[in-house]
Amino acid sequence: MPANFNGYWKMLSNDNFEEYLKALDVNIAVRKIANLLKPDKEIIQNGDHMIIKTLSTFRNYIMEFDVGKEFEEDLAGVDDRKCM
Repeated sequence: MPANFNGYWKMLSNDNFEEYLKALDVNIAVRKIANLLKPDKEIIQNGDHMIIKTLSTFRNYIMEFDVGKEFEEDLAGVDDRKCM
């Protein structure tokens, strides 16, 4: 079982975030918007099952997965990529 990350998390800083997004080939408009945001995270963990909610003024996003199992993350609305 992974460590317990349950709770509500507030972003304090996002140092070098734009450079990170650039390395991921995220387009410049999305990078500029993302760099201005300070999203909060709510993590709900039940054993190996994780739900991570990203909450911001731009949009909210929910990612759900099981630790140790491959899953597909759909980034439609962000930059229209799918990640494994």
